[in-house]
Amino acid sequence: MIIGVTGGIGAGKSSVSSILRELGAVVLDADQISREVTEPGKQAWQQIIKAFGNDVLMPDQRLDRKKLAGIVFRSRQKRLLLENIIHREVTEIMKRQIDALKNQGFDGVIVLDVPIPVKKGFQDTVDQIWVVTCHDEERIRRVMARSSFTYEDAKNRINAQMPQDEYKKLAHIIIENNGSIEALKARVEALYKAIGSDGQNSST
Repeated sequence: MIIGVTGGIGAGKSSVSSILRELGAVVLDADQISREVTEPGKQAWQQIIKAFGNDVLMPDQRLDRKKLAGIVFRSRQKRLLLENIIHREVTEIMKRQIDALKNQGFDGVIVLDVPIPVKKGFQDTVDQIWVVTCHDEERIRRVMARSSFTYEDAKNRINAQMPQDEYKKLAHIIIENNGSIEALKARVEALYKAIGSDGQNSST
């Protein structure tokens, strides 16, 4: 059973994936993989430098992610360019990791934690899509708290992403995360248990 967990920034996608990991699922985190494939010298790193120039590098040759984010969130064209470079690498690695788990005889739940629900490598791979949503004002508050952004910066990051209504159109399950972490855990645990009761493979 492969579950795709997605949602906009600040909605709580990573929290849902963490709860699923605690319940026994194997989580493949697209954000973590994207950091790995953009390490100095890697193919995606080289393509980013070619596209954006050496100005997005820090003295140790690692990407200056804050500067790069500032560039791409002001330009939809540049954001799509960066996403395309990274997505090819991330989806290929996820595919290899899924194949490896299957070859090892794993019959539990695999979670693809992905911020952008691309068709190839996500929608065409998962059995279910779980979309995590949250009121925009709460999302802004969370982004400000965790990233030390101003209100306007956090709002702009949210507005630069796909609207939540578009995420919802893809969903088999919608998880509204406007309450406490305890309420979120209860919701996710109930959904996870339902996978097993429906006759799907579960790791618990």
